[in-house]
Amino acid sequence: MTTPGRLPEPYGQGGGANLADILERVLDKGIVIAGDIRINLLDIELLTIKLRLIVASVDKAKEMGIDWWETDPALSSRARRDELARENAELRERLAALEELEAGRDLVRSSTTSAQEQAHREAP
Repeated sequence: MTTPGRLPEPYGQGGGANLADILERVLDKGIVIAGDIRINLLDIELLTIKLRLIVASVDKAKEMGIDWWETDPALSSRARRDELARENAELRERLAALEELEAGRDLVRSSTTSAQEQAHREAP
């Protein structure tokens, strides 16, 4: 039991821990829950689902090398901006290539038209 001016007792000594203490310990240390679900019919595997759950604080997750939320556009505004900038650059490159291709076609058309006009003028 906690009273003002007194720290809670360490886990495992005395009356047990409250939910906040347990949550603090789990987030500080981290916990991994793993499991597989397999559905078989007559010894034929129809479905396998592998579940992996990690519960940890953000700091602990980063310490373990887990930081996927920083690059997921659905979770990070910076990642969303980066993805939009990448997509914008890609579209600009495609547009420039199309404009270059169209300019080349116009050049071929004008050359063909000039050659036809020249041949028409020289014809008897």
